[in-house]
Amino acid sequence: WGGTRIFVSTAIVEGLRCFFIEPRNGFFDTPTVYGRYDDEVRFDFFCKAALEFLLKTGRQPDILHCHDWSTAHVAKAFWEDYQPYGLAKPNVVFTIHNMNYGQKKIAEAAYYCQKFTTVSPTYAFEVGGHPALNGQTHKFMGIRNGIDADIWSPVENKYLPMPYDADDAEEGKRRAREELRKRVNMSGWQDKAIVAVVSRLTPQKGVHLIKHAAYKALDRGCQFVILGSAPDPKVQAEFDALANELGHGQDASFVFAYDEPLSHLIYAAADVILVPSMFEPCGLTQMIAMRYGAVPVVRHTGGLRDTVFDVDNDKQRAAWEVAGSSDWIRDKTDESNGFAFEGMDEGGFDYAFNRCIDAYYNDRGWFRSLQQRVMRQDWSWNRPALDYVELYYSASR
Repeated sequence: WGGTRIFVSTAIVEGLRCFFIEPRNGFFDTPTVYGRYDDEVRFDFFCKAALEFLLKTGRQPDILHCHDWSTAHVAKAFWEDYQPYGLAKPNVVFTIHNMNYGQKKIAEAAYYCQKFTTVSPTYAFEVGGHPALNGQTHKFMGIRNGIDADIWSPVENKYLPMPYDADDAEEGKRRAREELRKRVNMSGWQDKAIVAVVSRLTPQKGVHLIKHAAYKALDRGCQFVILGSAPDPKVQAEFDALANELGHGQDASFVFAYDEPLSHLIYAAADVILVPSMFEPCGLTQMIAMRYGAVPVVRHTGGLRDTVFDVDNDKQRAAWEVAGSSDWIRDKTDESNGFAFEGMDEGGFDYAFNRCIDAYYNDRGWFRSLQQRVMRQDWSWNRPALDYVELYYSASR
């Protein structure tokens, strides 16, 4: 591409040595990462530049791990243009984060890589029949994502009025509710349950169910808070109208922004977090929320099914997945942690949400113990990291 010069800088990021590739042809002097007419050309250039850097500097990593369609070209370029010419040691692992984008590139990487994954076991099952993966599923598996337990921690958190853990969660969350209500101008009268949504407002995230949930939460005597925004102006206009209708009272707040500090406070203040996604490769919201003691109400799809176990219907599956117990009754192991539904309509959502709010009203002590339980579960990278180590060894053979 015109013989451009490529500069590589290096820095320590969270304890790891990282290298940053910057070409002088302006390919990445852009206001957005995605959405340009030349995305594929720019990302293929980046892939080959990264491989060229490894070759020219004599590095021989064990594994090249590329992610999603934007770096999928690494797999083909490595085997055709670099492995025969000195970059001989690595094998290639590829991870799909979302099958909805760049399927031609995903198919290419699935063919050329030695192992490939997606970000949860259930999503792997859901997309395993996709034409882009034809003939390659023998080397395909799902490993769920994790959360950074240091960043998303109620124990050491400058955004919360009081640090707390599972043992003093009731007081910590009460203080967070007080602070959130001041921040977003909601009433503290009766200390109602707070139902929250922290999400991009896109069709994938179930916007029709989020809008329904706002009415339903108020109808059930709760307060409703939403933090997020819609990239589609039409969808944003619909939520603006909803905020204009419901947001003038003292029991609902709509914050259409990306605000990470506020998200910490919302997770801490929330009694219930809603994630009614139409599809969800993994999802982080439900895992972050549980770290703060918010009980998830989710649609069972993708990673939501692998991390949220219905308190009425999933006790055995929860015991096996979370604690490795084959008999939850014998082992007295109840790791169920939320409320789930299967359908895509309001009736399905109501099935899960009503059970959750009924539990809140009818047995507050049990509900508070559920909040403590979800806080004690480990949704960090500890377990997935071990799965990836095993995967890397198998890909290197």
